[in-house]
Amino acid sequence: MNAAATDFSTVDMRDAFFLRLYDIARQDPAVVLLSNDFGAPSLDRFRADLAGQFVNAAISEQNMISMAAGMAMAGRKPVVYSIASFLTLRALEQVKVDICVMGAKVMLVGVGCGYAYSVDGPTHHATEDIAIMRALSGMAVWSPSESPVAGAMADLIHDLPGPAYLRFDRGRWPSLGELDLERGLRVLGSGDDVVIVATGIMTHRALAVAEALRQSGTACRVVDLVRLSPPARSELAAALAAAGRVVTIEEQAAPGGLGGLVAEFMADEGLLRPLLRLAIDPAKVFAYGERDRLHRDRGLDLDGAVTRIGAWMGR
Repeated sequence: MNAAATDFSTVDMRDAFFLRLYDIARQDPAVVLLSNDFGAPSLDRFRADLAGQFVNAAISEQNMISMAAGMAMAGRKPVVYSIASFLTLRALEQVKVDICVMGAKVMLVGVGCGYAYSVDGPTHHATEDIAIMRALSGMAVWSPSESPVAGAMADLIHDLPGPAYLRFDRGRWPSLGELDLERGLRVLGSGDDVVIVATGIMTHRALAVAEALRQSGTACRVVDLVRLSPPARSELAAALAAAGRVVTIEEQAAPGGLGGLVAEFMADEGLLRPLLRLAIDPAKVFAYGERDRLHRDRGLDLDGAVTRIGAWMGR
Protein backbone atom coordinates (compact mmCIF):
# COMPACT_ATOMS: atom_id res chain seq x y z
CA MET A 1 0.00 0.00 0.00
CA ASN A 2 1.44 3.36 -1.00
CA ALA A 3 0.65 5.96 1.67
CA ALA A 4 1.37 8.83 -0.68
CA ALA A 5 -1.10 7.71 -3.36
CA THR A 6 -3.55 10.46 -2.39
CA ASP A 7 -2.39 13.99 -1.63
CA PHE A 8 -3.61 14.98 1.83
CA SER A 9 -0.62 17.19 2.57
CA THR A 10 -2.70 20.37 2.91
CA VAL A 11 -5.00 19.14 5.69
CA ASP A 12 -4.67 18.04 9.31
CA MET A 13 -4.01 14.40 10.12
CA ARG A 14 -7.52 13.68 11.38
CA ASP A 15 -9.09 15.45 8.38
CA ALA A 16 -6.99 13.39 5.97
CA PHE A 17 -8.18 10.25 7.72
CA PHE A 18 -11.86 11.21 7.78
CA LEU A 19 -11.89 12.43 4.18
CA ARG A 20 -10.59 9.04 3.07
CA LEU A 21 -12.91 7.19 5.48
CA TYR A 22 -15.89 9.05 3.99
CA ASP A 23 -15.08 7.68 0.54
CA ILE A 24 -14.72 4.18 1.97
CA ALA A 25 -17.97 4.39 3.97
CA ARG A 26 -19.95 5.50 0.92
CA GLN A 27 -19.00 2.23 -0.73
CA ASP A 28 -19.24 0.07 2.39
CA PRO A 29 -22.35 0.49 4.58
CA ALA A 30 -20.75 -1.74 7.25
CA VAL A 31 -18.41 1.11 8.22
CA VAL A 32 -19.76 3.01 11.25
CA LEU A 33 -18.16 6.02 12.93
CA LEU A 34 -18.68 6.65 16.65
CA SER A 35 -17.77 9.85 18.49
CA ASN A 36 -18.09 10.97 22.11
CA ASP A 37 -19.59 14.35 21.17
CA PHE A 38 -16.21 15.26 19.67
CA GLY A 39 -16.31 16.86 16.23
CA ALA A 40 -14.11 17.96 13.35
CA PRO A 41 -14.87 20.00 10.22
CA SER A 42 -14.15 16.94 8.09
CA LEU A 43 -16.95 15.05 9.89
CA ASP A 44 -19.71 17.42 8.77
CA ARG A 45 -20.10 15.75 5.37
CA PHE A 46 -19.95 12.29 6.92
CA ARG A 47 -22.66 13.19 9.42
CA ALA A 48 -24.87 14.83 6.78
CA ASP A 49 -24.55 12.27 3.98
CA LEU A 50 -24.13 9.07 6.01
CA ALA A 51 -26.34 9.71 9.03
CA GLY A 52 -27.11 6.01 9.36
CA GLN A 53 -23.40 5.27 9.73
CA PHE A 54 -22.63 7.91 12.35
CA VAL A 55 -23.28 7.56 16.09
CA ASN A 56 -22.79 10.34 18.62
CA ALA A 57 -22.40 8.36 21.85
CA ALA A 58 -22.16 11.62 23.85
CA ILE A 59 -19.65 11.99 26.67
CA SER A 60 -19.72 8.34 27.71
CA GLU A 61 -16.48 6.82 26.49
CA GLN A 62 -16.88 3.46 28.24
CA ASN A 63 -20.33 2.98 26.77
CA MET A 64 -19.07 4.00 23.32
CA ILE A 65 -16.36 1.33 23.40
CA SER A 66 -18.88 -1.35 24.41
CA MET A 67 -21.21 -0.22 21.62
CA ALA A 68 -18.40 -0.48 19.10
CA ALA A 69 -17.47 -3.97 20.32
CA GLY A 70 -21.07 -5.11 19.90
CA MET A 71 -21.22 -3.65 16.41
CA ALA A 72 -18.03 -5.50 15.47
CA MET A 73 -19.51 -8.77 16.74
CA ALA A 74 -22.53 -8.13 14.52
CA GLY A 75 -20.39 -7.72 11.42
CA ARG A 76 -20.05 -3.95 11.29
CA LYS A 77 -16.74 -2.12 10.92
CA PRO A 78 -16.69 0.44 13.75
CA VAL A 79 -14.28 3.36 13.94
CA VAL A 80 -14.17 5.11 17.34
CA TYR A 81 -12.97 8.72 17.47
CA SER A 82 -11.98 10.63 20.61
CA ILE A 83 -9.24 12.64 22.27
CA ALA A 84 -6.38 10.20 22.81
CA SER A 85 -6.17 10.61 26.59
CA PHE A 86 -9.88 9.84 27.06
CA LEU A 87 -9.80 6.90 24.67
CA THR A 88 -6.81 5.20 26.28
CA LEU A 89 -7.43 6.01 29.96
CA ARG A 90 -11.08 6.67 30.69
CA ALA A 91 -12.21 3.63 28.71
CA LEU A 92 -9.21 1.36 29.29
CA GLU A 93 -11.13 -1.46 30.99
CA GLN A 94 -13.67 -1.59 28.17
CA VAL A 95 -10.91 -1.51 25.54
CA LYS A 96 -9.21 -4.43 27.27
CA VAL A 97 -12.24 -6.57 28.06
CA ASP A 98 -14.82 -5.75 25.39
CA ILE A 99 -12.42 -5.32 22.49
CA CYS A 100 -9.11 -7.08 23.15
CA VAL A 101 -10.38 -10.11 25.08
CA MET A 102 -13.02 -10.64 22.40
CA GLY A 103 -10.65 -9.91 19.51
CA ALA A 104 -13.16 -7.38 18.18
CA LYS A 105 -12.20 -5.68 14.93
CA VAL A 106 -12.55 -2.10 16.15
CA MET A 107 -10.43 0.81 14.93
CA LEU A 108 -9.70 3.34 17.68
CA VAL A 109 -8.64 6.80 16.53
CA GLY A 110 -7.10 9.00 19.22
CA VAL A 111 -6.30 12.63 18.41
CA GLY A 112 -3.93 14.84 20.40
CA CYS A 113 -0.96 12.65 21.30
CA GLY A 114 1.74 13.74 23.69
CA TYR A 115 1.48 17.41 24.59
CA ALA A 116 -0.66 18.30 21.54
CA TYR A 117 -3.34 19.75 23.87
CA SER A 118 -0.59 21.45 25.82
CA VAL A 119 -2.38 24.29 27.60
CA ASP A 120 -5.34 22.04 28.51
CA GLY A 121 -3.14 20.28 31.03
CA PRO A 122 -2.67 16.69 32.20
CA THR A 123 -6.33 15.70 31.70
CA HIS A 124 -5.82 16.13 27.95
CA HIS A 125 -2.19 15.05 27.61
CA ALA A 126 -1.59 11.61 26.11
CA THR A 127 1.90 10.96 27.40
CA GLU A 128 1.42 7.28 28.29
CA ASP A 129 -0.71 5.99 25.40
CA ILE A 130 2.07 4.04 23.67
CA ALA A 131 2.90 2.12 26.86
CA ILE A 132 -0.78 1.47 27.60
CA MET A 133 -1.95 0.37 24.19
CA ARG A 134 1.02 -1.75 23.18
CA ALA A 135 0.61 -3.69 26.42
CA LEU A 136 -2.86 -4.89 25.39
CA SER A 137 -2.97 -8.33 23.80
CA GLY A 138 -3.77 -8.26 20.09
CA MET A 139 -3.81 -4.46 19.81
CA ALA A 140 -2.07 -3.04 16.74
CA VAL A 141 -0.66 0.45 17.36
CA TRP A 142 -0.02 2.90 14.53
CA SER A 143 1.59 6.34 14.79
CA PRO A 144 1.83 8.41 11.58
CA SER A 145 4.11 11.40 11.27
CA GLU A 146 2.16 13.28 8.58
CA SER A 147 -1.26 13.70 6.97
CA PRO A 148 -0.78 11.57 3.81
CA VAL A 149 0.11 8.55 5.95
CA ALA A 150 -2.85 9.22 8.27
CA GLY A 151 -5.16 9.35 5.26
CA ALA A 152 -3.85 6.06 3.92
CA MET A 153 -4.51 4.40 7.27
CA ALA A 154 -8.26 4.61 6.70
CA ASP A 155 -7.82 1.78 4.20
CA LEU A 156 -6.74 -0.52 7.02
CA ILE A 157 -10.46 -0.85 7.88
CA HIS A 158 -10.90 -3.18 4.89
CA ASP A 159 -8.99 -6.12 6.33
CA LEU A 160 -8.55 -5.36 10.03
CA PRO A 161 -7.28 -8.60 11.65
CA GLY A 162 -8.18 -7.41 15.15
CA PRO A 163 -8.30 -4.21 17.22
CA ALA A 164 -6.16 -1.27 16.19
CA TYR A 165 -5.23 2.04 17.78
CA LEU A 166 -4.26 4.97 15.54
CA ARG A 167 -2.63 7.85 17.36
CA PHE A 168 -2.81 11.19 15.55
CA ASP A 169 -1.30 14.54 16.33
CA ARG A 170 -2.97 17.86 15.66
CA GLY A 171 -2.05 20.14 12.76
CA ARG A 172 -0.25 19.76 9.48
CA TRP A 173 3.24 18.36 9.06
CA PRO A 174 5.43 18.25 5.95
CA SER A 175 5.47 15.06 3.93
CA LEU A 176 8.51 12.85 4.39
CA GLY A 177 8.04 10.89 1.17
CA GLU A 178 6.55 7.56 0.26
CA LEU A 179 5.85 4.89 2.84
CA ASP A 180 4.80 1.29 2.39
CA LEU A 181 2.46 0.68 5.33
CA GLU A 182 3.12 -3.04 5.17
CA ARG A 183 6.77 -2.39 6.05
CA GLY A 184 5.66 -0.38 9.07
CA LEU A 185 8.63 2.00 8.98
CA ARG A 186 10.86 4.02 6.71
CA VAL A 187 14.53 4.94 6.92
CA LEU A 188 15.34 8.60 6.28
CA GLY A 189 18.86 9.73 5.48
CA SER A 190 22.07 7.74 5.72
CA GLY A 191 24.81 7.13 8.23
CA ASP A 192 25.52 4.46 10.83
CA ASP A 193 27.30 6.30 13.63
CA VAL A 194 23.93 7.00 15.25
CA VAL A 195 20.46 5.78 14.29
CA ILE A 196 17.61 7.81 15.78
CA VAL A 197 14.27 6.04 16.14
CA ALA A 198 11.20 8.24 16.41
CA THR A 199 7.47 8.09 15.79
CA GLY A 200 4.65 10.52 15.10
CA ILE A 201 5.55 14.18 14.85
CA MET A 202 8.74 13.61 16.83
CA THR A 203 10.14 12.14 13.62
CA HIS A 204 10.40 15.73 12.37
CA ARG A 205 12.37 16.67 15.49
CA ALA A 206 14.60 13.62 14.97
CA LEU A 207 15.38 14.73 11.42
CA ALA A 208 16.45 18.17 12.66
CA VAL A 209 18.62 16.53 15.33
CA ALA A 210 20.18 14.20 12.74
CA GLU A 211 21.05 17.17 10.52
CA ALA A 212 22.70 18.97 13.44
CA LEU A 213 24.72 15.86 14.25
CA ARG A 214 25.80 15.48 10.62
CA GLN A 215 27.06 19.05 10.61
CA SER A 216 29.27 18.18 13.58
CA GLY A 217 30.68 15.14 11.78
CA THR A 218 28.42 12.35 13.07
CA ALA A 219 26.88 10.18 10.35
CA CYS A 220 23.24 9.79 11.32
CA ARG A 221 19.94 8.49 9.96
CA VAL A 222 16.38 8.37 11.24
CA VAL A 223 13.90 5.50 11.48
CA ASP A 224 10.29 6.65 11.32
CA LEU A 225 8.54 3.82 13.19
CA VAL A 226 4.91 3.98 12.07
CA ARG A 227 3.69 0.58 13.26
CA LEU A 228 4.66 0.33 16.90
CA SER A 229 2.89 -2.88 17.78
CA PRO A 230 3.61 -5.37 16.51
CA PRO A 231 6.75 -3.84 14.99
CA ALA A 232 7.93 -5.13 11.64
CA ARG A 233 10.68 -7.26 13.11
CA SER A 234 12.83 -7.98 10.09
CA GLU A 235 12.62 -4.38 8.80
CA LEU A 236 13.44 -2.86 12.19
CA ALA A 237 16.28 -5.32 12.78
CA ALA A 238 17.76 -4.43 9.39
CA ALA A 239 17.46 -0.71 10.15
CA LEU A 240 19.35 -1.10 13.45
CA ALA A 241 21.84 -3.82 12.53
CA ALA A 242 24.59 -1.52 11.28
CA ALA A 243 24.09 1.17 13.92
CA GLY A 244 27.01 2.10 16.12
CA ARG A 245 24.64 3.70 18.62
CA VAL A 246 20.87 4.00 18.89
CA VAL A 247 18.86 6.96 20.17
CA THR A 248 15.09 7.13 20.67
CA ILE A 249 13.26 10.42 20.99
CA GLU A 250 9.61 10.64 22.00
CA GLU A 251 7.00 12.85 23.59
CA GLN A 252 6.05 10.13 26.06
CA ALA A 253 6.78 9.23 29.64
CA ALA A 254 9.90 7.07 29.63
CA PRO A 255 8.47 3.85 31.17
CA GLY A 256 7.04 1.58 28.48
CA GLY A 257 7.20 4.11 25.65
CA LEU A 258 9.07 4.03 22.35
CA GLY A 259 12.43 3.78 24.10
CA GLY A 260 11.23 0.78 26.07
CA LEU A 261 9.87 -0.80 22.92
CA VAL A 262 13.21 -0.41 21.11
CA ALA A 263 15.18 -1.64 24.14
CA GLU A 264 13.00 -4.76 24.36
CA PHE A 265 13.31 -5.35 20.64
CA MET A 266 17.09 -5.01 20.64
CA ALA A 267 17.38 -7.38 23.60
CA ASP A 268 15.13 -9.97 21.95
CA GLU A 269 17.03 -9.72 18.66
CA GLY A 270 20.48 -9.80 20.28
CA LEU A 271 21.34 -6.34 18.93
CA LEU A 272 23.73 -5.15 21.62
CA ARG A 273 24.18 -1.44 20.98
CA PRO A 274 24.51 1.56 23.30
CA LEU A 275 21.01 3.05 23.64
CA LEU A 276 19.98 6.54 24.76
CA ARG A 277 16.29 7.16 25.45
CA LEU A 278 15.18 10.77 25.17
CA ALA A 279 11.74 10.84 26.76
CA ILE A 280 9.81 12.63 29.49
CA ASP A 281 11.05 12.07 33.01
CA PRO A 282 8.04 10.61 34.87
CA ALA A 283 8.57 13.22 37.59
CA LYS A 284 7.99 15.94 34.99
CA VAL A 285 5.08 14.44 33.04
CA PHE A 286 2.28 16.51 34.56
CA ALA A 287 2.51 20.14 33.52
CA TYR A 288 0.77 23.05 31.84
CA GLY A 289 2.17 25.36 29.17
CA GLU A 290 2.91 25.82 25.52
CA ARG A 291 4.22 22.73 23.78
CA ASP A 292 7.54 24.26 22.78
CA ARG A 293 8.24 25.29 26.37
CA LEU A 294 7.32 21.85 27.68
CA HIS A 295 9.75 20.30 25.19
CA ARG A 296 12.50 22.74 26.13
CA ASP A 297 12.06 22.12 29.85
CA ARG A 298 12.35 18.37 29.26
CA GLY A 299 15.32 18.46 26.92
CA LEU A 300 13.27 17.37 23.90
CA ASP A 301 13.79 20.53 21.86
CA LEU A 302 16.45 20.60 19.14
CA ASP A 303 19.21 22.16 21.23
CA GLY A 304 18.43 20.05 24.25
CA ALA A 305 18.40 16.79 22.30
CA VAL A 306 21.64 17.57 20.46
CA THR A 307 23.35 18.53 23.72
CA ARG A 308 22.21 15.35 25.48
CA ILE A 309 23.29 13.11 22.61
CA GLY A 310 26.67 14.87 22.37
CA ALA A 311 27.31 14.45 26.10
CA TRP A 312 26.30 10.78 25.92
CA MET A 313 28.59 10.09 22.95
CA GLY A 314 31.47 11.81 24.73
CA ARG A 315 31.31 9.53 27.74
